Amino acid sequence: MSNKQLHIGLFGFGVVGKGLYDVLHATPTLQASIKKIVIKNADKKRSIAAENFSTDANVILNDESVNVVVELIDDAEAAFEIVKTALQKGKSVVSANKKMIAEHFEELLQLQQENNTALLYEAACCASMPIVRNLEEYYDNDLLKSIRGIINGSTNFILTKILEEKLEFKAALTLAQQLGFAESNPKLDIGGFDATNKLSILLAHSFGVIAKPTDLIFNGIENITLPDAVLAKEKKQTIKLVATAKSWQTVRWQHLCCRSL
Repeated sequence: MSNKQLHIGLFGFGVVGKGLYDVLHATPTLQASIKKIVIKNADKKRSIAAENFSTDANVILNDESVNVVVELIDDAEAAFEIVKTALQKGKSVVSANKKMIAEHFEELLQLQQENNTALLYEAACCASMPIVRNLEEYYDNDLLKSIRGIINGSTNFILTKILEEKLEFKAALTLAQQLGFAESNPKLDIGGFDATNKLSILLAHSFGVIAKPTDLIFNGIENITLPDAVLAKEKKQTIKLVATAKSWQTVRWQHLCCRSL
């Protein structure tokens, strides 16, 4: 695709979608342009002209001139249908939907191979850090024994506020929502689901294991209280939501936990 003009069909026009639109328009030297944007709510006021938008997914999916589909919606099942159809039609796909990818990973990889097209999803796993690329480029010939890290920013923000500023959990969560670090419905983050989805994807690039999120053991941070934080600090410890995967000869064990470090 590097030598081709990219004609992009964009699904979703939230913060990330708008950011992509702005970058492409601010960088005319890029061989890429957004041909159409599909959104859910046609009545919502937007910052660019209405003719850029449609509510019909087929406007993009059936357009043979669109060679790249960028999927940035929050409905995992709807996203899967979009990505599945795009791959079947030979379009390259970029997605940041970690829930959708984690739940349908094996099928998506099969569709990619069958249709000989690109499926890019590094933005679904800690987008600001090139984790997937590093695992593939620097560790593919090494025998990894484990991966471990904080991969959910919302819970990290909340726990930091509880430990360092002695906020109650509810107050820290409210602050995270007000600052845009957590969604209005934060269950995916504080329940550990988001980190589990990301870990599920990282397992494939660390150990070659395709595991659904339901195969992993995990918990969230909802039960962490201010007294827990005070006790941890007294013992010179901290509390973080840490995603961990370990390999014993063949990979038999994956674990996601919230633990003291």
